[in-house]
Amino acid sequence: MIIVRLITFYDHIVRYHDRMEHVDPSSESSSATGSTAFGPITWEPLPWRPTFDVEALSRRARKSLPDSYDAAVPVQIAGCSFSLSTALAADVEDATAAVVNLDNYVTNAVGEDHDIAPMQTVLLRSESAASSQIENLTVGANQLAIAEIGGAASGNAEMVSRNVKALRAAIRLAGQLDAASILAMHEALLGGQDPRAGHWREVQVWIGSSRLSPAGAAFVPPQPSRVSAYMHDLAVFLARDDLPVLLHAALAHAQFETVHPFTDGNGRTGRALLQAMLRRGELTRRVTIPISAGLLTDTASYFAALMAYRDGDIVPIVQQLCQASRAAALHGRWLIDELAHTKGSWLETVRPRAGSTSRSLLGMLVGQPAITVAWVQEQLGVSNTAARRAVDQLTAAGVITETTDRRRNRVFVARDVIDILDEFAARAGHRG
Repeated sequence: MIIVRLITFYDHIVRYHDRMEHVDPSSESSSATGSTAFGPITWEPLPWRPTFDVEALSRRARKSLPDSYDAAVPVQIAGCSFSLSTALAADVEDATAAVVNLDNYVTNAVGEDHDIAPMQTVLLRSESAASSQIENLTVGANQLAIAEIGGAASGNAEMVSRNVKALRAAIRLAGQLDAASILAMHEALLGGQDPRAGHWREVQVWIGSSRLSPAGAAFVPPQPSRVSAYMHDLAVFLARDDLPVLLHAALAHAQFETVHPFTDGNGRTGRALLQAMLRRGELTRRVTIPISAGLLTDTASYFAALMAYRDGDIVPIVQQLCQASRAAALHGRWLIDELAHTKGSWLETVRPRAGSTSRSLLGMLVGQPAITVAWVQEQLGVSNTAARRAVDQLTAAGVITETTDRRRNRVFVARDVIDILDEFAARAGHRG
């Protein structure tokens, strides 16, 4: 088994070097070589036509409205070639190894497929929470776990839970990445909340400044009439197989955020796309690496790297993804170790029979630390009596505690797991 996993790792490295043959490592510059040049965005002036009742504004607000604005015209990247310095190419290779090693580490540390499944869930949910936190949507592990079983939770928890669905869609669609799959990810994220979910935007959006107009905005993405063509170009770029996976993912993510194809949810959808590319490129096979947790350690540098990409410099965003991948591997390994240790302690305390409902539930609590009797019954396919008996046994052992005093739909929480997840989030939000 160990030999097979070592072969898998070296297979990634061989494929990495094969792809690097197509990337010029001779320059510190990120300018492209080849027939199609990658470069900075240009701008086009457009008239500003408010879509709201201007007369409802104050005189001062009306005076602040511009007559025109400049919208970005990015380079289409489907056929671009990119040059990396030797140092940056080595950085990509090192980060690639970190991602592959974490995926293999989960298998080594956990073992059986039925034990890996909860770890897959908890890493995916951790990535969703961190990605949402980058957008200032913060939620504790307890509220998110409750939202995942349809319990009463905060508004932020419901939104982050939607991000979990978007990530699941991204992983499911990893083998067929195109414009339709990106629309499906967005639909999973905002379906039922945004009438434009799963559709390219038809209005101008901008980043920063006033809500009334793009005057003074930090960045104004392309006008809506250009979005479809840019997303088709991105889909062609996604289909390329001549670039190292991490480099490919970094560039695709940056281009997606530059086009900003949706009215809302661009950041979370773009990071879901990033995860899909890692899965399609087989850097991750079993788990979702929490890269957003790595990006969360320095969001200012992450946003600055996206701006540098728009200025024609790919180096910062590639470096950011490499740094985030290494941080994610470090945090992810800690998380897996803590959860595996906790589960082992539970087994020693409860000593459930092999094949019993209680033993199965112990494994599931790692991935879903908030449960109800009805949820246990549905997930394990057991009777209500068996589900209640297992919940009662784990409650008596102190593994779970009831967090509600309602007689129906009572929620039970594995506090040990919640504490670990909250500490993981705290670690992800700090540098070093």
